[in-house]
Amino acid sequence: MGRPNRFLVLSLLALLLPLAHLRAQKGDFLSQEEEDKLREAQDPSERIEIYLDLIQDRLTRFNDFRARPADPKYDNAAFTEKLLDHAIQLNDELKNWIEFQSAHQGDMRKGLRKLLAWCPKQLQELQHAQETPDAYAPTYRSTLRDAIDDLNDTLDGATKVLAEQEKKFGELKRQEKEEKQISRQRAKEEKRQTKKEEKLRKAQRRKGVPADSEEN
Repeated sequence: MGRPNRFLVLSLLALLLPLAHLRAQKGDFLSQEEEDKLREAQDPSERIEIYLDLIQDRLTRFNDFRARPADPKYDNAAFTEKLLDHAIQLNDELKNWIEFQSAHQGDMRKGLRKLLAWCPKQLQELQHAQETPDAYAPTYRSTLRDAIDDLNDTLDGATKVLAEQEKKFGELKRQEKEEKQISRQRAKEEKRQTKKEEKLRKAQRRKGVPADSEEN
């Protein structure tokens, strides 16, 4: 019995190790609190806004570490590159979310508008870093270029998706408005007809003409 059980345990470990590795990779650029926050945000626009906040956090820290003097205790150059890499990974997740919601008709207009207002400012920050290299620039130069390209790609994609959604959901809203108008008009016509019939019955009573119900 000992040998089969040991084989089973080893087999399970072999299956679980890749999952543990993936979790470690995920945790490399997201804290547990951040993961929970993203998981709980099922509204399409809300999750976009959380991604923007998380990316901004990495870019803010990147700019902060760029301004710090070198410290032999820390590898500031490697850390600034790591922050940029994390921003890229978060941006890729954001693009995947937009693509998924677009395919499943999720209304992201609010989040996309915020993204389109946010992206140009972050691009300016990164381009400024590119134009004003510091002592750590040789380490993160390539990653900085990738971050700029990635944000530009996000900006272009979001612009296109928002235009599509404005047209799609605008048309749905127009149809919904027309249906409400038709419904209100129908209700008014029914009310008018009811009043007309009631007026006619009253006139018949005054003349001594029995109503249909009275004849029966």
